[in-house]
Amino acid sequence: MAENKEWEMPVERRGRLTAVLVLATLISAFGSSFQYGYNVAVINSPSPFMQHFYNATYMERYGRPMEENFLTLLWSLSVSMYPLGGFFGSLMVAPLVNKLGRKGTLLFNNIFSIVPAVMMGVSEIAKSYEIIIVARFIVGHLCLSLSAGLSSNVVPMYLGELSPKNLRGAIGIIPQLFITIGILSAQVLGIRNILGNSTGWTLMLGLTGIPALIELLLLPFFPESPRYMLIQRGDEKTALKALQRLRGRADVDAELSEMRLEDQSERAEGHLSVLNLLSQRSLRWQLISIIIINMGQQLSGVNAIYYYADSIYATAGVKQNDIQYVTVGTGAVNVFMTIAAVFIVERAGRRLLLLCGFGICCGACVLLTVALNFQESVTWMSYVSISCVIIYVIGHAIGPSPIPYVVTTEMFRQSARPAAFMVAGSVHWLSNFTVGLVFPFLERGLGSYSFIIFSVVCLVTLIYIWLVLPETKNKTFLENCQMFAKRNKVEIKLGDGDLPLKESKESLEDATKVTAF
Repeated sequence: MAENKEWEMPVERRGRLTAVLVLATLISAFGSSFQYGYNVAVINSPSPFMQHFYNATYMERYGRPMEENFLTLLWSLSVSMYPLGGFFGSLMVAPLVNKLGRKGTLLFNNIFSIVPAVMMGVSEIAKSYEIIIVARFIVGHLCLSLSAGLSSNVVPMYLGELSPKNLRGAIGIIPQLFITIGILSAQVLGIRNILGNSTGWTLMLGLTGIPALIELLLLPFFPESPRYMLIQRGDEKTALKALQRLRGRADVDAELSEMRLEDQSERAEGHLSVLNLLSQRSLRWQLISIIIINMGQQLSGVNAIYYYADSIYATAGVKQNDIQYVTVGTGAVNVFMTIAAVFIVERAGRRLLLLCGFGICCGACVLLTVALNFQESVTWMSYVSISCVIIYVIGHAIGPSPIPYVVTTEMFRQSARPAAFMVAGSVHWLSNFTVGLVFPFLERGLGSYSFIIFSVVCLVTLIYIWLVLPETKNKTFLENCQMFAKRNKVEIKLGDGDLPLKESKESLEDATKVTAF
């Protein structure tokens, strides 16, 4: 163990929002996250007209109506092909972001996002429901590295590496905020008097290409991740210029020194593949944590709420013509609570928001089950059911929806982060696909009791977070790795060199000691 020495450290200045940082955040989040949210909800309101199109097309081809079970399967595939495509797209994340960079991957994927949008837009003219299913797969697959996997992959990774540590949580939630805005936009456009009708649903599906086009045109004017340029490309000059643009000042020595320190600490590791990541003892608990949290996020029932919101409200007793307005109101609540999370995440921390969010969702699922079972005998229970859905949305919006992407960014250093997002994205989308495919049959078999399964998932995830997950706010990536070192039973070492090391008292309480050579 080397002797402790006094190092002269560049004075660290508190990060602030600059025009470049704000615009890079908004453009990448709109072009990717908004698109993802829009695609999640876009087939919700026009579903009766789309299913009628499926049946009419089948009748025209084969001269007989489609069987109910086959129609249910076909519709489930239409819903679940998007997350299944997202799962396969997530497998591309690590190689793409290591080869093309974070910004380069976003641009690369945007080029192909317009194709499925056109395919879905012309599906009715072509009289082919297969085009919708294939296009949903493509938009999930190709947008994953950016849009669908955006929030679980490249966009939060990109924004997390652009942000100063004191703003990383708030900026990390912006992609989720744009997801909720995308969902709300699809819900508004899905109102029967707008596009959610027999003539407008194909246009609704086709609009998904517009955000990708805007990002493709504007994002090239903004910098690549400085961490990627310095640590993975070894281009310190470009990294320095990018950091100066993002911070709006020439003096970025303290942050640059921290990047060099992280670079030295992981030089021996190189770029970690998924197999390397799975075998790294020093990353074991971080890996388990992102798997549990991402599974909990998706298997908690959030997509069951969004994919089948209309049927839930109908079961709760809402009049058919009023369902669309209740759905829009729920989407507005989701947006509002995500905005609230942006402002409180740096004060409350990531861990507390996750605990509160999963706790609220667990309670809401239990109460929803009770309310749905008694609403036929108790007239006011239908209002309790709707309240439970809204409470669930509030709980998910403040923690389980946005925070997993933030902590996935913060728990890994540069060399491991792409592979970590690849694992997180795969788990995220495989779980999403499972819910989208299974829930219609689960609902038919168990009815309202299906939400008990989601409540158990929320409870198990909450217990894990309470016992294992540390607080990661306002710490460097290296400090967060040090916090897990004790649980992993390893020691985080610095590489050779004479770079300064400065640790806060807060991190020293949880982290293992750093060995300097």
